[in-house]
Amino acid sequence: MITNFKKEDVITLAIETSCDETAASVLKNGREILSNIINSQIEQHKKFGGVVPEVASRRHIENINNVIEEALKEAGVAFADLTHVGVTYGPGLVGALLVGLSAAKAIAFAREIPLNGVNHIEGHIYANFIEYKQLEPPFISLIVSGGHTHLVYMEDHGRFEILGKTRDDAAGEAFDKVARALGLGYPGGPQIDRIAKEGNSDAIVFPKAYLEEGSYDFSFSGLKSAVLNYLNSRKMKGLNISVEDVAAGFQRAIVEILTEKTVKCALEKGVDRVVLAGGVAANSSLRSHLKSECEKNGIDLKYPPLHLCTDNAAMIGCLAYYNYMRGLRSALDLNAISNLKIGDYH
Repeated sequence: MITNFKKEDVITLAIETSCDETAASVLKNGREILSNIINSQIEQHKKFGGVVPEVASRRHIENINNVIEEALKEAGVAFADLTHVGVTYGPGLVGALLVGLSAAKAIAFAREIPLNGVNHIEGHIYANFIEYKQLEPPFISLIVSGGHTHLVYMEDHGRFEILGKTRDDAAGEAFDKVARALGLGYPGGPQIDRIAKEGNSDAIVFPKAYLEEGSYDFSFSGLKSAVLNYLNSRKMKGLNISVEDVAAGFQRAIVEILTEKTVKCALEKGVDRVVLAGGVAANSSLRSHLKSECEKNGIDLKYPPLHLCTDNAAMIGCLAYYNYMRGLRSALDLNAISNLKIGDYH
Protein backbone atom coordinates (compact mmCIF):
# COMPACT_ATOMS: atom_id res chain seq x y z
CA MET A 1 0.00 0.00 0.00
CA ILE A 2 1.15 3.57 -0.65
CA THR A 3 1.86 6.04 2.10
CA ASN A 4 1.61 9.82 2.49
CA PHE A 5 -1.69 10.20 0.69
CA LYS A 6 -5.21 11.09 1.71
CA LYS A 7 -8.38 9.16 1.12
CA GLU A 8 -9.56 11.73 -1.42
CA ASP A 9 -6.33 11.59 -3.46
CA VAL A 10 -6.71 10.34 -7.02
CA ILE A 11 -4.09 7.75 -7.99
CA THR A 12 -3.71 7.37 -11.75
CA LEU A 13 -1.96 4.57 -13.62
CA ALA A 14 -1.25 5.80 -17.15
CA ILE A 15 -0.14 3.79 -20.19
CA GLU A 16 1.31 5.13 -23.47
CA THR A 17 2.11 2.97 -26.54
CA SER A 18 1.19 5.18 -29.50
CA CYS A 19 4.47 4.77 -31.38
CA ASP A 20 7.80 3.25 -30.29
CA GLU A 21 7.96 3.97 -26.55
CA THR A 22 6.38 1.56 -24.09
CA ALA A 23 5.60 3.80 -21.13
CA ALA A 24 3.74 3.66 -17.82
CA SER A 25 3.44 6.22 -15.06
CA VAL A 26 1.74 6.63 -11.71
CA LEU A 27 0.55 10.08 -10.64
CA LYS A 28 -1.09 11.52 -7.56
CA ASN A 29 -3.79 14.11 -8.18
CA GLY A 30 -2.74 14.52 -11.79
CA ARG A 31 0.32 16.68 -11.33
CA GLU A 32 2.59 14.79 -8.96
CA ILE A 33 4.66 12.08 -10.67
CA LEU A 34 5.27 9.04 -8.47
CA SER A 35 6.93 7.11 -11.30
CA ASN A 36 7.51 7.56 -15.02
CA ILE A 37 8.96 4.52 -16.81
CA ILE A 38 9.86 4.61 -20.51
CA ASN A 39 11.20 1.70 -22.54
CA SER A 40 12.45 3.18 -25.82
CA GLN A 41 12.76 1.24 -29.07
CA ILE A 42 15.07 3.71 -30.82
CA GLU A 43 17.91 1.22 -31.13
CA GLN A 44 15.61 -1.40 -32.72
CA HIS A 45 14.36 1.06 -35.36
CA LYS A 46 17.64 2.88 -36.12
CA LYS A 47 18.74 0.32 -38.71
CA PHE A 48 15.49 0.89 -40.62
CA GLY A 49 15.81 4.69 -40.55
CA GLY A 50 12.38 5.05 -38.93
CA VAL A 51 9.70 3.26 -36.95
CA VAL A 52 8.50 -0.06 -38.40
CA PRO A 53 4.91 -0.55 -37.13
CA GLU A 54 5.08 -4.36 -36.92
CA VAL A 55 8.33 -4.28 -34.98
CA ALA A 56 6.96 -1.60 -32.64
CA SER A 57 3.84 -3.64 -31.86
CA ARG A 58 5.85 -6.76 -31.13
CA ARG A 59 8.18 -4.89 -28.78
CA HIS A 60 5.22 -3.35 -26.94
CA ILE A 61 3.78 -6.82 -26.34
CA GLU A 62 7.12 -7.98 -24.96
CA ASN A 63 7.61 -4.93 -22.72
CA ILE A 64 4.18 -3.79 -21.51
CA ASN A 65 3.77 -5.99 -18.41
CA ASN A 66 7.29 -5.34 -17.13
CA VAL A 67 6.97 -1.58 -17.67
CA ILE A 68 3.66 -1.43 -15.76
CA GLU A 69 5.05 -3.52 -12.92
CA GLU A 70 8.14 -1.31 -12.71
CA ALA A 71 6.01 1.85 -12.62
CA LEU A 72 3.89 0.50 -9.77
CA LYS A 73 6.94 -0.72 -7.85
CA GLU A 74 8.81 2.59 -8.16
CA ALA A 75 5.71 4.48 -7.04
CA GLY A 76 5.15 2.15 -4.10
CA VAL A 77 1.63 1.51 -5.35
CA ALA A 78 -0.37 -1.70 -5.66
CA PHE A 79 -3.19 -2.35 -8.15
CA ALA A 80 -5.61 -2.07 -5.22
CA ASP A 81 -4.54 1.54 -4.65
CA LEU A 82 -5.47 2.75 -8.11
CA THR A 83 -8.38 5.15 -8.61
CA HIS A 84 -8.53 4.77 -12.39
CA VAL A 85 -6.47 3.88 -15.48
CA GLY A 86 -5.57 6.36 -18.22
CA VAL A 87 -4.41 5.22 -21.65
CA THR A 88 -3.66 6.64 -25.09
CA TYR A 89 -6.18 5.40 -27.67
CA GLY A 90 -5.14 7.68 -30.54
CA PRO A 91 -3.72 9.01 -32.69
CA GLY A 92 -0.85 6.68 -33.47
CA LEU A 93 0.01 3.29 -34.91
CA VAL A 94 -3.05 1.05 -34.53
CA GLY A 95 -1.14 -2.09 -33.59
CA ALA A 96 0.92 -0.22 -31.02
CA LEU A 97 -2.11 1.54 -29.54
CA LEU A 98 -3.99 -1.74 -29.15
CA VAL A 99 -1.28 -3.19 -26.91
CA GLY A 100 -1.53 -0.41 -24.34
CA LEU A 101 -5.28 -0.18 -24.66
CA SER A 102 -5.71 -3.90 -24.05
CA ALA A 103 -3.53 -3.77 -20.94
CA ALA A 104 -5.43 -0.78 -19.57
CA LYS A 105 -8.81 -2.42 -20.20
CA ALA A 106 -7.70 -5.61 -18.46
CA ILE A 107 -6.62 -3.69 -15.35
CA ALA A 108 -9.76 -1.56 -15.28
CA PHE A 109 -11.97 -4.64 -15.67
CA ALA A 110 -10.12 -6.73 -13.10
CA ARG A 111 -10.02 -3.97 -10.47
CA GLU A 112 -13.49 -2.60 -11.34
CA ILE A 113 -12.15 0.94 -11.68
CA PRO A 114 -12.83 3.56 -14.40
CA LEU A 115 -11.01 3.62 -17.72
CA ASN A 116 -10.05 6.97 -19.24
CA GLY A 117 -8.93 6.90 -22.87
CA VAL A 118 -7.10 10.08 -23.88
CA ASN A 119 -5.80 11.85 -26.97
CA HIS A 120 -2.04 11.63 -27.43
CA ILE A 121 -1.70 15.10 -29.00
CA GLU A 122 -3.64 16.72 -26.16
CA GLY A 123 -1.44 14.76 -23.78
CA HIS A 124 1.64 16.63 -24.99
CA ILE A 125 0.05 19.90 -23.85
CA TYR A 126 -0.48 18.43 -20.38
CA ALA A 127 3.25 17.83 -19.87
CA ASN A 128 3.29 21.54 -19.05
CA PHE A 129 0.65 21.14 -16.32
CA ILE A 130 3.00 18.73 -14.56
CA GLU A 131 5.96 21.12 -14.73
CA TYR A 132 4.07 24.33 -13.91
CA LYS A 133 1.76 23.69 -10.97
CA GLN A 134 -0.03 27.04 -11.30
CA LEU A 135 -0.62 26.77 -15.06
CA GLU A 136 -4.27 26.99 -16.10
CA PRO A 137 -6.05 27.75 -19.40
CA PRO A 138 -6.64 29.79 -21.49
CA PHE A 139 -3.54 29.82 -23.68
CA ILE A 140 -2.23 29.17 -27.17
CA SER A 141 -0.36 25.89 -27.60
CA LEU A 142 2.12 25.09 -30.36
CA ILE A 143 2.32 21.30 -30.63
CA VAL A 144 5.22 20.07 -32.74
CA SER A 145 6.15 16.39 -33.05
CA GLY A 146 7.09 13.72 -35.56
CA GLY A 147 3.53 13.27 -36.74
CA HIS A 148 1.78 16.51 -35.82
CA THR A 149 2.13 20.27 -36.02
CA HIS A 150 -0.80 22.21 -34.53
CA LEU A 151 -1.61 25.68 -33.25
CA VAL A 152 -4.40 25.26 -30.70
CA TYR A 153 -6.33 27.64 -28.50
CA MET A 154 -7.09 25.85 -25.24
CA GLU A 155 -9.94 27.77 -23.63
CA ASP A 156 -10.43 25.30 -20.78
CA HIS A 157 -9.90 21.63 -20.01
CA GLY A 158 -11.57 19.70 -22.81
CA ARG A 159 -12.26 22.84 -24.88
CA PHE A 160 -9.90 23.18 -27.83
CA GLU A 161 -10.01 25.28 -30.99
CA ILE A 162 -7.62 24.24 -33.75
CA LEU A 163 -6.34 27.46 -35.31
CA GLY A 164 -3.71 25.96 -37.58
CA LYS A 165 -2.12 22.66 -38.57
CA THR A 166 0.26 21.26 -41.14
CA ARG A 167 -1.11 20.62 -44.60
CA ASP A 168 1.56 18.06 -45.44
CA ASP A 169 4.68 17.05 -43.51
CA ALA A 170 4.80 17.64 -39.77
CA ALA A 171 7.84 19.57 -38.53
CA GLY A 172 9.33 16.49 -36.87
CA GLU A 173 8.77 14.43 -40.01
CA ALA A 174 10.65 17.05 -42.05
CA PHE A 175 13.53 16.92 -39.54
CA ASP A 176 13.74 13.13 -39.89
CA LYS A 177 13.66 13.16 -43.71
CA VAL A 178 16.29 15.88 -44.05
CA ALA A 179 18.49 14.20 -41.44
CA ARG A 180 18.28 10.97 -43.44
CA ALA A 181 19.28 12.81 -46.63
CA LEU A 182 22.25 14.31 -44.79
CA GLY A 183 23.30 10.90 -43.50
CA LEU A 184 22.77 11.88 -39.87
CA GLY A 185 20.69 8.88 -38.86
CA TYR A 186 17.51 8.42 -36.82
CA PRO A 187 15.91 10.12 -34.94
CA GLY A 188 16.64 13.17 -37.06
CA GLY A 189 15.52 16.03 -34.82
CA PRO A 190 18.23 15.74 -32.15
CA GLN A 191 20.89 15.15 -34.84
CA ILE A 192 19.91 18.27 -36.80
CA ASP A 193 19.77 20.31 -33.59
CA ARG A 194 23.24 19.13 -32.59
CA ILE A 195 25.05 19.65 -35.88
CA ALA A 196 23.27 22.93 -36.73
CA LYS A 197 25.16 24.54 -33.84
CA GLU A 198 28.36 24.03 -35.86
CA GLY A 199 26.95 25.60 -39.05
CA ASN A 200 26.16 29.07 -40.40
CA SER A 201 22.42 29.61 -40.64
CA ASP A 202 22.96 32.54 -43.07
CA ALA A 203 25.02 30.49 -45.54
CA ILE A 204 22.05 28.86 -47.28
CA VAL A 205 18.62 30.48 -47.32
CA PHE A 206 15.81 27.98 -47.72
CA PRO A 207 12.20 29.01 -48.50
CA LYS A 208 9.51 29.45 -45.85
CA ALA A 209 5.88 28.80 -46.78
CA TYR A 210 3.52 31.35 -45.25
CA LEU A 211 0.52 30.18 -47.31
CA GLU A 212 -2.41 32.55 -47.87
CA GLU A 213 -2.84 35.78 -45.91
CA GLY A 214 -4.11 35.23 -42.37
CA SER A 215 -3.59 31.46 -42.38
CA TYR A 216 -2.07 29.79 -39.32
CA ASP A 217 -1.57 26.53 -41.20
CA PHE A 218 1.91 25.16 -41.89
CA SER A 219 3.56 23.51 -44.89
CA PHE A 220 7.01 21.94 -44.72
CA SER A 221 7.06 19.71 -47.82
CA GLY A 222 8.33 22.57 -49.99
CA LEU A 223 11.14 23.31 -47.56
CA LYS A 224 12.05 19.62 -47.41
CA SER A 225 12.07 19.43 -51.22
CA ALA A 226 14.23 22.56 -51.45
CA VAL A 227 16.83 20.95 -49.20
CA LEU A 228 16.78 17.70 -51.19
CA ASN A 229 17.07 19.60 -54.49
CA TYR A 230 20.00 21.59 -53.13
CA LEU A 231 21.78 18.42 -52.07
CA ASN A 232 21.13 16.66 -55.40
CA SER A 233 22.26 19.71 -57.38
CA ARG A 234 25.54 20.00 -55.46
CA LYS A 235 26.21 16.28 -55.84
CA MET A 236 25.54 16.34 -59.62
CA LYS A 237 27.93 19.26 -60.03
CA GLY A 238 30.56 17.65 -57.83
CA LEU A 239 30.47 20.56 -55.41
CA ASN A 240 31.24 20.40 -51.71
CA ILE A 241 28.32 20.15 -49.26
CA SER A 242 28.56 21.63 -45.78
CA VAL A 243 26.27 19.38 -43.77
CA GLU A 244 26.51 21.81 -40.86
CA ASP A 245 25.37 24.80 -42.96
CA VAL A 246 22.53 22.84 -44.58
CA ALA A 247 21.30 21.71 -41.16
CA ALA A 248 21.55 25.24 -39.76
CA GLY A 249 19.72 26.83 -42.69
CA PHE A 250 17.00 24.20 -42.71
CA GLN A 251 16.44 24.40 -38.95
CA ARG A 252 16.34 28.19 -39.06
CA ALA A 253 13.58 28.13 -41.69
CA ILE A 254 11.43 25.76 -39.63
CA VAL A 255 12.03 27.59 -36.35
CA GLU A 256 11.27 31.01 -37.82
CA ILE A 257 8.00 29.99 -39.44
CA LEU A 258 6.82 28.19 -36.30
CA THR A 259 7.73 31.17 -34.14
CA GLU A 260 6.31 33.88 -36.39
CA LYS A 261 2.93 32.19 -36.78
CA THR A 262 2.67 31.33 -33.09
CA VAL A 263 3.42 34.86 -31.85
CA LYS A 264 1.13 36.41 -34.46
CA CYS A 265 -1.64 34.01 -33.49
CA ALA A 266 -1.32 34.83 -29.78
CA LEU A 267 -1.35 38.58 -30.42
CA GLU A 268 -4.36 38.46 -32.73
CA LYS A 269 -6.19 36.17 -30.32
CA GLY A 270 -5.40 38.49 -27.41
CA VAL A 271 -3.72 35.73 -25.39
CA ASP A 272 -0.63 36.51 -23.30
CA ARG A 273 0.53 32.92 -22.70
CA VAL A 274 1.97 30.35 -25.11
CA VAL A 275 2.60 26.71 -24.24
CA LEU A 276 5.07 24.70 -26.33
CA ALA A 277 4.59 20.92 -26.52
CA GLY A 278 5.65 17.78 -28.39
CA GLY A 279 8.91 16.07 -29.25
CA VAL A 280 10.23 18.99 -31.33
CA ALA A 281 9.71 21.20 -28.26
CA ALA A 282 13.05 19.76 -27.16
CA ASN A 283 14.79 21.59 -30.03
CA SER A 284 17.15 24.15 -28.47
CA SER A 285 16.84 26.65 -31.32
CA LEU A 286 13.03 26.60 -31.23
CA ARG A 287 12.96 27.06 -27.45
CA SER A 288 15.45 29.94 -27.61
CA HIS A 289 13.97 31.78 -30.60
CA LEU A 290 10.36 31.40 -29.48
CA LYS A 291 11.25 32.56 -25.97
CA SER A 292 13.02 35.64 -27.33
CA GLU A 293 10.14 36.63 -29.61
CA CYS A 294 7.53 35.99 -26.91
CA GLU A 295 9.43 38.20 -24.46
CA LYS A 296 9.58 41.01 -27.05
CA ASN A 297 5.79 40.88 -27.33
CA GLY A 298 4.93 40.52 -23.63
CA ILE A 299 3.94 36.86 -23.96
CA ASP A 300 4.68 34.32 -21.24
CA LEU A 301 6.18 31.13 -22.75
CA LYS A 302 6.05 27.75 -21.03
CA TYR A 303 7.71 24.55 -22.23
CA PRO A 304 8.29 21.18 -20.53
CA PRO A 305 11.64 19.79 -19.36
CA LEU A 306 13.31 17.62 -21.99
CA HIS A 307 12.21 14.31 -20.44
CA LEU A 308 8.55 15.34 -20.76
CA CYS A 309 8.80 16.57 -24.37
CA THR A 310 9.08 13.16 -25.98
CA ASP A 311 6.40 10.47 -25.64
CA ASN A 312 5.80 9.51 -22.00
CA ALA A 313 2.96 8.22 -19.84
CA ALA A 314 3.08 10.99 -17.23
CA MET A 315 1.54 13.52 -19.63
CA ILE A 316 -1.14 10.94 -20.52
CA GLY A 317 -1.87 10.44 -16.81
CA CYS A 318 -2.20 14.17 -16.20
CA LEU A 319 -4.76 14.51 -19.00
CA ALA A 320 -6.56 11.35 -17.85
CA TYR A 321 -6.84 12.85 -14.36
CA TYR A 322 -8.51 16.02 -15.64
CA ASN A 323 -10.87 14.00 -17.83
CA TYR A 324 -11.69 11.81 -14.82
CA MET A 325 -12.39 14.88 -12.66
CA ARG A 326 -14.69 16.21 -15.40
CA GLY A 327 -16.71 13.01 -15.08
CA LEU A 328 -15.59 11.46 -18.35
CA ARG A 329 -15.42 7.67 -18.51
CA SER A 330 -14.52 5.32 -21.35
CA ALA A 331 -16.36 2.09 -22.07
CA LEU A 332 -14.45 -1.17 -22.07
CA ASP A 333 -15.15 -1.55 -25.79
CA LEU A 334 -13.09 1.59 -26.51
CA ASN A 335 -11.11 1.03 -29.70
CA ALA A 336 -7.85 2.47 -31.00
CA ILE A 337 -8.29 5.37 -33.45
CA SER A 338 -5.18 6.02 -35.54
CA ASN A 339 -6.32 9.44 -36.78
CA LEU A 340 -8.02 10.73 -33.61
CA LYS A 341 -8.53 14.49 -33.78
CA ILE A 342 -8.00 17.02 -31.01
CA GLY A 343 -11.23 17.54 -29.08
CA ASP A 344 -12.76 14.20 -30.13
CA TYR A 345 -13.99 11.95 -27.31
CA HIS A 346 -15.29 8.38 -27.57
